[in-house]
Amino acid sequence: MTLPITPPISPMLAKAATEIPAGEGWHYEPKWDGFRCIVFRDGDHIELASRNERPFTRYFPELLTPLLNSLPERCVVDGEIVVPATDDRGLDFDALLQRIHPAESRVRRLSVETPASFVAFDLLALGDDSLLDRPLADRHRLLAEQLATATAPIYLCPSTNDAAVAQHWFTEFEGAGLDGVVAKRLSDPYTPDKRTLVKVKHQRTADCVIAGYRIHKDGNGVGSLLLGLYDDDGDLHHVGVVASFSVKRRAELLAELEPLTHNALDNHPWKDWAEWMTRAGESGTRMPGGGSRWNAGKDLRWVPLRIERVAEVTFGQLQEGRFRHGSQFLRWRPDREPESCRYSQLEVASPVAFASVVGRPT
Repeated sequence: MTLPITPPISPMLAKAATEIPAGEGWHYEPKWDGFRCIVFRDGDHIELASRNERPFTRYFPELLTPLLNSLPERCVVDGEIVVPATDDRGLDFDALLQRIHPAESRVRRLSVETPASFVAFDLLALGDDSLLDRPLADRHRLLAEQLATATAPIYLCPSTNDAAVAQHWFTEFEGAGLDGVVAKRLSDPYTPDKRTLVKVKHQRTADCVIAGYRIHKDGNGVGSLLLGLYDDDGDLHHVGVVASFSVKRRAELLAELEPLTHNALDNHPWKDWAEWMTRAGESGTRMPGGGSRWNAGKDLRWVPLRIERVAEVTFGQLQEGRFRHGSQFLRWRPDREPESCRYSQLEVASPVAFASVVGRPT
């Protein structure tokens, strides 16, 4: 490629905040729940690069022709790859995860069954000019001009300079599976790999059953706690984990939870999963919960606990019955019975179609 910016380049990053910043000079966009992607186009040659500077091109073949049809002849564009849900309920992150697969035949099949879209929100280079040092106000104006005739599945990200509109989006767009809102200063240059942006994400709490734990990857102490919630039929569902404990706390948890391991499988709602895990581990075969497709060396076996403990944890989104992204441990809830930890305690946003989000004016 002969572009003024060539791969690899790290994208501009964001630091977390609890409130949307207000005042003059701010630019706001929805925070997408997808794969960050920088697109490099030089004539008929297109490369898609991930946030970690790894190639994405082979995984999303259905985007290549639309990008050629929508982007200028020579450019570098920052954006997000997302998969709209087939039932018009916002984004489907689980389907997006499935797109990263080593088998070419599966990649081709999924590109038809769960096609991706690309949402552009920054312009890093145009023609022979690098725009990294130009203020966002200039970069966004040029991006809007260049994508004025773009068609699905390529979209210009909705944006606003009005903090009140951004606050409304923060609530409204949650039902589309979006993470929250990103705030950018109109005067800022593009700063690769620096946390110059501000992100405000949804955050709630839930009381969950602690049904087991996994040993930390270093072999010392509790690495994560397995969370469960009951549905209306009384079935306990695995909804996620809490982790990120200090070295000292990991050892404390191991000792604290040890009594709950005694006879833990007696009437345990996940007994079949635990026993299957044990048999598969002894035979050396791969089993559900026993290994990660994203990290072949990661051991996901777990230790069952008697269903007696309840913890209050944070969560951001609920998707397909599970917490999206990491949850954090807040405190034990000895005043709660495990049977009271149900999905019904959670606030769930009303569904919003992907098309109604990207259709907003900028």
